[in-house]
Amino acid sequence: MSNRWDDRDRDREHGGLAIGVLLIVLGVLFLAGEQFHVDWGRYGWPMFVIVPGVVLLVLGLAVPNEAGLGMAIPGGIIATVGLVLAFQDSTDTFASWSYAWALVAPGSVGVSLFLYGLLHRRLDLLDAGLRTAAVGLGLFVGFGLFFENVIGVDEGGSTTALRDAMPFLAVALGVIIVVLNILPRPHSGSDRPTPSDTWHNGGGSVPPAP
Repeated sequence: MSNRWDDRDRDREHGGLAIGVLLIVLGVLFLAGEQFHVDWGRYGWPMFVIVPGVVLLVLGLAVPNEAGLGMAIPGGIIATVGLVLAFQDSTDTFASWSYAWALVAPGSVGVSLFLYGLLHRRLDLLDAGLRTAAVGLGLFVGFGLFFENVIGVDEGGSTTALRDAMPFLAVALGVIIVVLNILPRPHSGSDRPTPSDTWHNGGGSVPPAP
């Protein structure tokens, strides 16, 4: 029992430290902008979408309970929308929204789940996040091939680089899927709980073996 309380106290300390560092960084950025007349907007209007998303994502990852997911997932979605908008704004490829939505959802949702599971030792979230992110990437590549290379969603526009990249992305993704399915998966020889099972329940105690 004491180990569980120690883990919770450690998580609270890490969460408070992350929030404090984040506030310091934001304060320094705003002070620098005022003192040195730095116009953060010149780096592109999508920054006003990316920064709040990243802040919300970091705060969510720092919270050591399920409420953290309630902030981390929306933060990841907002940050991803901003990143997609930044790319589209710099390359004039707004027509790519016809398939780039897959990177926002389910793609960014999977990445947020994976990061939260990795930081808080949640194997269930690691697995769910990886699978969800893979689905998002697969949808992005599949719809991208269809809209860019079959339909030609922006013929004569600025999506030539995306059109050329889609076949390579499809081949790379296919190779990864094949390799992952060919490689043997480790099998446990016993159903007896082990200390590694704490990853499944978020760090709970495991009953001793008889």
